[in-house]
Amino acid sequence: MTLYLPAESLWLIGLHETPGIGWLSIQRLKAIADERQIRAEDLFDLSPEDWSSFGAERKLAAAAGKLNRKRTEERAEILASKGIVPVTFADGEYPTLMKETAQAPWVLYTIGRRELLADFGIAVVGTRMPTSYGRIVCERISGTLAERGVCLISGMARGIDGFCHREALKRGGSTIAVLGAGVDVVYPPEHRQLHQDIARHGLLVSEFPPGTRPSPGLFPLRNRIIAGLSRGVLIVEAAQRSGSLITADYALENGRDVFAVPGSVTSPKSAGTFELIKHGAKPCATADDILEEYSHLFVSAAADREKKEVHEKLTKEERKIYVILEQGDASIDELQRETSWEFGLLHSVLLSLIIKSQVKSLSGAVYTWTGDRSADPDLH
Repeated sequence: MTLYLPAESLWLIGLHETPGIGWLSIQRLKAIADERQIRAEDLFDLSPEDWSSFGAERKLAAAAGKLNRKRTEERAEILASKGIVPVTFADGEYPTLMKETAQAPWVLYTIGRRELLADFGIAVVGTRMPTSYGRIVCERISGTLAERGVCLISGMARGIDGFCHREALKRGGSTIAVLGAGVDVVYPPEHRQLHQDIARHGLLVSEFPPGTRPSPGLFPLRNRIIAGLSRGVLIVEAAQRSGSLITADYALENGRDVFAVPGSVTSPKSAGTFELIKHGAKPCATADDILEEYSHLFVSAAADREKKEVHEKLTKEERKIYVILEQGDASIDELQRETSWEFGLLHSVLLSLIIKSQVKSLSGAVYTWTGDRSADPDLH
């Protein structure tokens, strides 16, 4: 697999993988480069002395000045040969929602379907040891969300995370697993098959360089990415000190929606969700409780079924006109240009749709769809 990366992306990868250089150091160097209007192509050519003269601290200047473009390109090629593609803050593929967060990762390593980074996503997280109630509710909500076209985002941990990912795959939906280790590292070990399935059908993401082993300090950092990629976060079951509550905190800090599944007041595993609901999280029993918050993006299940039933009753030609008029009113001349049909065929199809009450004729030989265009999704 040949991988082309722009100069600034390579530079960010090189810095990101340099020992001793963290997020704040990269921010400082990038601010200097932007302020000095240094061309991306020249970033690798700057010496430690250059960086020092620009105001970088001595150790930082020494590290930045020793970056080697050829070695970084070779590193990127090695990753590509393993199916690992870095997406940097400078790339067009970098998720817009993530850019809006505080301390967005400079580099995201990915395996799988990178286009999912642009999908409408809801995070589903919770305890590693759920009750049977928690598992059932998680699977029901996750399954429906997946069928409705929502990308499910979680951390591939034991328990709720794993059930969420598996249900998305089972329903033919999409899922992103954000890892607290290198994207090529399977953790927990029993999720090896799940790791492989997500790599093939979904997307694995990590900000940690490949090969990084899991450690307790990495998981809170992972949680901020789960929240950052999502429009909203659903907590299924969480104790009062659950790591899932860290994800909820990140979501709130970044203006994302927080949902929580109500549980038994006698269950310690619902104590955290109870606190979230007390402080404003929306209680959820079904996927519709989440989707109704995004009604401008998703049609209701009932409306979607009705639309499918209508389509099944139309001929191929009628469906073509139906789809065109769903997007907006059109004159008969515009419809003729869109379809390239003879006038006689176009007239007969329009007449049939009018008889079936799917299309109306307006003044000036303009036709309109009779459905509710406001319910159409921008993302589906």
